[in-house]
Amino acid sequence: MTTEETTADDGSRTAATPADIPSKVSAQAATGSDQERPDLAEVAELAAQLRVDSIRASTSAGSGHPTSSLSAADLLAVLVTRHLRYDWDQPATPTNDHLVYSKGHASPLVYSVLKATGQVSDEELVGGYRRFGQRLQGHPTPILPWVDVATGSLGQGLPDGVGIALAGKNLEKLPYRVWVLCGDSEMAEGSVWEALDKASYYHLDNLIVIVDVNRLGQRGPTELGWDVDSYAHRAQAFGARTLTIDGHDLDAVDAALSTAESDRDGRPTVILARTVKGKGVPEVEDSPDWHGKPLPEELAEKAVAELGGPRQILVRSLRPPEAPRQETPAPGAALQLPHYRHGEEVATRKAYGAALTALGQADPRVVALDAEVSNSSGAGAFAEALPDRFFEMFIAEQQLVAAATGIAVRGYKPFASTFAAFLTRAYDFIRMGAITGADLRIVGSHAGVEIGADGPSQMALEDLAMMRAVLGSTVLYPSDAVSTGALVAQMADLEGISYLRTTRGGYPVVYDSDEDFPIGGSKILRSNGKDEVTLVGAGVTLHESLKAADLLAEEGIEARVIDCYSVKPIDAATLVDAVGQTGGRIVVAEDHHPEGGLGEAVVAALVRSGVADLSVRHLAVRELPGSGTTAELLGWAGISASDIARAARELAR
Repeated sequence: MTTEETTADDGSRTAATPADIPSKVSAQAATGSDQERPDLAEVAELAAQLRVDSIRASTSAGSGHPTSSLSAADLLAVLVTRHLRYDWDQPATPTNDHLVYSKGHASPLVYSVLKATGQVSDEELVGGYRRFGQRLQGHPTPILPWVDVATGSLGQGLPDGVGIALAGKNLEKLPYRVWVLCGDSEMAEGSVWEALDKASYYHLDNLIVIVDVNRLGQRGPTELGWDVDSYAHRAQAFGARTLTIDGHDLDAVDAALSTAESDRDGRPTVILARTVKGKGVPEVEDSPDWHGKPLPEELAEKAVAELGGPRQILVRSLRPPEAPRQETPAPGAALQLPHYRHGEEVATRKAYGAALTALGQADPRVVALDAEVSNSSGAGAFAEALPDRFFEMFIAEQQLVAAATGIAVRGYKPFASTFAAFLTRAYDFIRMGAITGADLRIVGSHAGVEIGADGPSQMALEDLAMMRAVLGSTVLYPSDAVSTGALVAQMADLEGISYLRTTRGGYPVVYDSDEDFPIGGSKILRSNGKDEVTLVGAGVTLHESLKAADLLAEEGIEARVIDCYSVKPIDAATLVDAVGQTGGRIVVAEDHHPEGGLGEAVVAALVRSGVADLSVRHLAVRELPGSGTTAELLGWAGISASDIARAARELAR
């Protein structure tokens, strides 16, 4: 027998004599009424181990969030042993439940759970946490196969969980549940409420949210403190069922989880667990001064001893259910992209919708999402043709990208579209999607001053810079319907974050329908071997560059015109050859602010390639635009055909 002390709510010390600490707590059983689950006395021992290991790991590392981990230890101990259906040795099992740590800073607890399930050794936990080159990073990422999405930017785990739950219920039609552990501080994020709203709209009763209401944030009390009733009223207003409990009462936690998993009434469940930050270590309990601070060694040793010392308990979660028998989906039709006639005026946003629909008919794993602009972005065509694989996120761009992330981690190929200007609101989700390693296909329409009278609030003039800055991203900007279709088809198989920028107005088709558009390539549309200046454009400015070349030809000035449809990766070889042929003279025109867009991509590629003798004119939108016609605004911005011709003329003199 072992004897350990516990701390009552009033701070008094009492002795407890639990049963012998088990070397293994078994919860492995087939799903059904005869499931074997450890009793709550055994679960209490696991909770103590999770606390001890959270302290040991963070103190050894000299950094981390032990107090945030201690408050949620009881919640995860009950969940992992008595409710989570998960084969830890086979994390890719299709029917495994999903556990998303929206409260990603509680990583000591995350990794302590992995130790308890036999996936991480004690040596790795204590010696590898937050160390350079090790996989137990400061916040969990999918470098660990038991982690679906990267978290740590608060307010993102729950929105991502909505995407996973959407995939499970609507696409895979599998019985897994999605459990999300949230912190109370992140309940101030608007994205959390976007997520609950969409979870209710889509009747995601396979989504269970556990909120660790420990009252304290980084610098002091949270907005609502321990007012779990206010949290409950807010969650109910967004259509969720709520349960409020003492998060350290194992019976109450167990009962709430049982209710959440059994009462499937078409609503997501939010369990609001009132907890104490730093629970189990009296010196730091409910103290505002210990957020993100490891316990000093002396205090850590004392706390570990009072919690009963290190343990080596191993647990196994419930066995996931058998996958329902499913017919192998019939292969889609061969991809048949739409054909267009030379000179036919087609908006690339419309060509996107047509190409996406054809792609979806050929590939059953293609999914489309939109933010209530599908009649303008082009995605409406997909919604009409394939409604079972279309998800409307309404005006909730953060949830748009998060849902796409969750769907992507389940092996689907999501395309998420909205007006390009509004993607700035979702940029943190795009950034975190890259850290997750998700394959996301993002499409931004109505870009630049080209959109006309709507004015600057609708004119994406930063999107190319934003998307180029994402690690490993692909950035594409087609100029006509044919190139749009070809690039959309290739996006389906791209890894990482890919972005397609489309244009509002209709422009002439300049390519044959069988033309190839390799990622990282470009097209030379004008050249006669006597070129004096290179003109580079993309999207609308490609058409303006072609007009400029005609104007220059009338004056006897020959121009080489390059369609730089792949902004990242960029075709450096073609650019280097062009400036070599035109004496270093190059004009780059873009419907974008000068910082970070096409012009800087072109110049950077040339400089990296060792080109030293350059005469560059970079035409871009350098002031705040207003309303007007497309022609008026292109002229005002200095990126019209006449402006391009003027810049080229100056270089050629």
